[in-house]
Amino acid sequence: MSFTDEELAYMASQPLARIATVDDEGQPDVVPVGFEFDGTYINIGGFRPANTRRHHNVAAGHHKVALVIDDLASTDPWSPRYLRVYGTAEVVGGPNPYLRVRPTVSWSWNLSGEPLNHHKMVPPKKTVH
Repeated sequence: MSFTDEELAYMASQPLARIATVDDEGQPDVVPVGFEFDGTYINIGGFRPANTRRHHNVAAGHHKVALVIDDLASTDPWSPRYLRVYGTAEVVGGPNPYLRVRPTVSWSWNLSGEPLNHHKMVPPKKTVH
């Protein structure tokens, strides 16, 4: 299964994601990153990516990653929304190395940006890729 049109539009509208990786000692590391979805993979490059913890963690064999793409459609009324992705990452080498993430499971929540309150529950939508 793939991302819905709404999820694809949301990803295309967002300049940043946050990626979480883990090191040899089990220490999680999360950082904001630019990203691009090519229809199959979420690609993450950046400035000198081979010097980053995320790159080293994946290169060391810790392939499971998590990404969150989120924002606030509005602060008044409060309208958060997100797309969370679990996946497996690999380092793609060459002169411009990057991480290639294959999504395995994703959850989208309130991508329409509906105002939320204590009386309105919006369940996340889970997709197995």
